[in-house]
Amino acid sequence: MSIHPLFLVPGSWDEWRDWLAAHGPDIAGIVIGLIVIRLVFRGVFGRFLREAASRAARARREDPEAVQKRADTLLSTLDWLFTLFLLFVGLALVLDQFDIQVSALIAGVGVAGVAIGLGTQTLIKDVINGFFILVEGQYAVGDTVTVGGATGEVIEINPRRTVVRDAEGNLHSIPNSAITVAVNLTPSLSRLRFDIEVPFRESETARALVADVGAGLSRDMGDSLAAPPRIALQRMATDADVCMTVVAEVRPQDRWEVEVELRRRLKRRFEAEKVDLAFPVGGATVPRATPAP
Repeated sequence: MSIHPLFLVPGSWDEWRDWLAAHGPDIAGIVIGLIVIRLVFRGVFGRFLREAASRAARARREDPEAVQKRADTLLSTLDWLFTLFLLFVGLALVLDQFDIQVSALIAGVGVAGVAIGLGTQTLIKDVINGFFILVEGQYAVGDTVTVGGATGEVIEINPRRTVVRDAEGNLHSIPNSAITVAVNLTPSLSRLRFDIEVPFRESETARALVADVGAGLSRDMGDSLAAPPRIALQRMATDADVCMTVVAEVRPQDRWEVEVELRRRLKRRFEAEKVDLAFPVGGATVPRATPAP
């Protein structure tokens, strides 16, 4: 069968029909097979990655939402790379149907191939740096960061670049190879911290009450807390009173809700147990209300 020298396709309708009858099913099978492989990869690997991220969040006491977001970003990047690999494989298999050997084609480009290789050095650096950004969890889509001289919300991360939208709405496209320092302004956990004052004679009782209230709050608001609230520091406030510092690691977006609820529960519990409680504010102490007898 003669092959059109320019388009590498049959030169007459009869040859077209014969060629499609001989090679069409193979080409269709290649395309369908690659599509199925990609869908299976995204489904199976995506499920595995999300489950692994969920386990890691529990083990490290990190914000599950932030870890899941990082996993989704990594999945989209790996899916992009795997799709490029499948396209290359598919192109090689289809060219084989035209009796074109990919190895011979690559050898034939000669000097052009060398030039392309030199030109892709920066691209390779972008991909490598982008891979480490994702694996190390330096930042993820939705985080507020400072990278490459731009500060704003991360809109997109792919193997080649990071896209950031600043406060004025401008989009900054930054090659991953140009990112030498990344500042993530969206920490996964925020520390809640405030002081309480109790009589020295009630300090041990106060410790037990804080631990009990913290355990109850952790049961009710576990998604917002990395660990139950606890007393991290104790010092003398006056000759008769001690100052205790209550701390807790919480999700940044839930910080104020958790603090208000914790203060409310502490106040109610201390009143129920008839233990004097005060909340120092700005170096002064809000007068405590002595529990009714």
